[in-house]
Amino acid sequence: MANKIALITGGSRGIGRNAAENLARRGADIIFTYNANRDAADQVVAGIAATGRRAAALQLDTGNASTFCDFAARVREALARFGADRFDFLVNNAGTSSNKGLMDITADELDALYSVHFKGVLLLTQTLLPLMNDGGRIVNISSGLARHASPNRIAYGSLKGAVEVMTRYMALELGHRRIAVNCVAPGAVATDFSGGMVRDNPGVNQMVASHTALGRAGVPDDIGPVIASLLSEDNRWVNAQCIEVSGGMRL
Repeated sequence: MANKIALITGGSRGIGRNAAENLARRGADIIFTYNANRDAADQVVAGIAATGRRAAALQLDTGNASTFCDFAARVREALARFGADRFDFLVNNAGTSSNKGLMDITADELDALYSVHFKGVLLLTQTLLPLMNDGGRIVNISSGLARHASPNRIAYGSLKGAVEVMTRYMALELGHRRIAVNCVAPGAVATDFSGGMVRDNPGVNQMVASHTALGRAGVPDDIGPVIASLLSEDNRWVNAQCIEVSGGMRL
């Protein structure tokens, strides 16, 4: 993975940050996006620099497709600073949470989720593909909630299911460029996602543990190495697959 370049959305925190750090340790340079917290992004840049790899943090709202062309121009500038004009790996990780059920979610809330989790993933990938090397790899992030239903997750889980279908279509359409596309579906992970619900609420954390075969909630370091591995040559013949990384949740 030495001298490869990865682009990760939502790389300033949680699973995205862990994936960025794991890829850097394997020798990749990192371009990642953050939405609002520049201080957190700067910390990630500094941490990656301490490993001897290069990193660039770019602001992006992945729910606002009208900004994607400008973002691509900023990616070109970041690549030029790395002495490159193409990148190798794309991780579509950025996401937002939803705790609304069928009778509670509004049209505006549904549109916002769709813009980030489906429209944003598809159109950002479309926009960035001219900057990707042939033979590269893409990992999209789904969720265990696409497999098992939980209360108040109807929109989020359904859209993550759509990401899994989209992954197969991307793999089909990008095969001629030798770009493999796979999907990782985390289970419940202790991060600040969804208000830190799994990380900070002992009751929720214990509930997750009780429904998980390996007996605990996930942590970012359970997920980031899997993403990094899927981008490596070790998994070069894995394509159009969705791998759930949940410790065996709700079997």
